[in-house]
Amino acid sequence: MERKKRETPAEKLERLTAIERGLWAGGRVIAGIDEVGRGPLAGPVVTACVCIPQDRLVPGVDDSKKLSEKRREALYPLLLEAADYAETCFIEPDVIDEINILQATRRAMETCAAGFRGDIILIDAVEGLHLPCAAQALIHGDALSYMIGAASIVAKVTRDRYMVELDAKYPMYGFARNKGYGTAEHIAALKKYGPCPEHRRSFIRGILGEQP
Repeated sequence: MERKKRETPAEKLERLTAIERGLWAGGRVIAGIDEVGRGPLAGPVVTACVCIPQDRLVPGVDDSKKLSEKRREALYPLLLEAADYAETCFIEPDVIDEINILQATRRAMETCAAGFRGDIILIDAVEGLHLPCAAQALIHGDALSYMIGAASIVAKVTRDRYMVELDAKYPMYGFARNKGYGTAEHIAALKKYGPCPEHRRSFIRGILGEQP
């Protein structure tokens, strides 16, 4: 069986900028938006909107889920330095409980993009946002678009660092390790200690045996 040829960094960059290059050719200024933290039981949902000019692209960008924590941390300051625009937005658990996670994600995306003064924003899957310019939603966009991938890294590192800070305040839940996701360790701690203010009550009712 023939082994699949490994993609080189140059080939990956060409693949991930295919959509952007078509837009850059028309003189468009492009940003990408992505979110992290829809699924956790605790902590905020975080979005990032990032615009990096074509002549300042940082090598190594990919969907944040495909990168190690060490690699994401290394790329994070390079992306912020290269960016013409980079903003994040946090929506806290009480708001998520009030308006639901989809609406919270939409609000965060709109907020982090509000100051962008460009031509088009590429977004991972979410449509119908109120944005300051044109938008294009892409299914699995963080794996298809360089700009969305860059936004995914900025959002992921920002949220992960915040969850590490919360771990110092609420060490019993293991937030530094699980980042608020529903691991066995986290669920066991929830049942033993009950929730803290950073938990999404609408996400944990079943775990705690509460009625909706």
